[in-house]
Amino acid sequence: MRYPLTPIPRYPYQAMRILITGAQGQLGHALQQAISGEDLILKDLPEFDLTQSDSESQIVAARPTVILHVGAYTSVDGAEREPDRAMAVNAQGTTSVARAAATLNARLIYLSTDYVFDGTKSTPYREEDVPNPINVYGQSKRAGEIAALTGCPNTLVVRTAWLYGHAGNNFVKTIMRLAGEKPFLEVVGDQRGSPTNADDLALALKDLVTSDLRGICHVTNTGDCTWHEFAEAIVSLMDLSTPVRPITTVQAGRLAKRPAYSVLAQERLCTVRDPLPHWQDALARFMRHAPRFASAPS
Repeated sequence: MRYPLTPIPRYPYQAMRILITGAQGQLGHALQQAISGEDLILKDLPEFDLTQSDSESQIVAARPTVILHVGAYTSVDGAEREPDRAMAVNAQGTTSVARAAATLNARLIYLSTDYVFDGTKSTPYREEDVPNPINVYGQSKRAGEIAALTGCPNTLVVRTAWLYGHAGNNFVKTIMRLAGEKPFLEVVGDQRGSPTNADDLALALKDLVTSDLRGICHVTNTGDCTWHEFAEAIVSLMDLSTPVRPITTVQAGRLAKRPAYSVLAQERLCTVRDPLPHWQDALARFMRHAPRFASAPS
């Protein structure tokens, strides 16, 4: 099934009433900083639970004109252990959000993932490529995409990848901590994608809110690397000499399968705004403002 980008009405940014799900997560936090103005409605656990029957009515009662649905179950390995929970949040929960958006004739932006693809390509995935998720997390997010696109006509699905930010836990913070504690690190070197700074993604989402796009749009920082190369860049920016050794996905022994290649093509984003900065520049900027996450080297 294909969802072409087609126009929706433009609205002045100042007139919008914006509801953010997952408001306390790393992207939700970045969105609060990026979106100026006082008319923000912030929803997150425990008061707002996507698996509960009142989530739809809570959104309708708030009467937003835009819904940034970035709340999700995001543990890739955890989803293998509790698939029902992942589906309840990412699929059924998104169905409720989409129904509320349709009731209000609101603009819905749903955050999805590169993990909807199987990783068998060797060139960047385009929006029209057929998804084929190979883990429960990817399956649940793909189900959420379908729920959003079929449930609300004014929907834009935004797929991103390898997200990190100042709030919550993520790969960058983990490497910063371990690099100061361990004699060496072992990081997967046979998976390739595009690290994405939540601050940059939030600014792009702000632009997409007022764009005419709907359907599917890919948004990541530009460039690509392996997790091993990503970790090496982090350690280098810390001015540490901790060795970072590449290992294979099989050696890592993670519960969920991961796509070997999940770089996303971004031609559609470039019809609206400039591409995001290169991932190396975005990482350097993040780490200049995140020294508190690193442990002092012993």
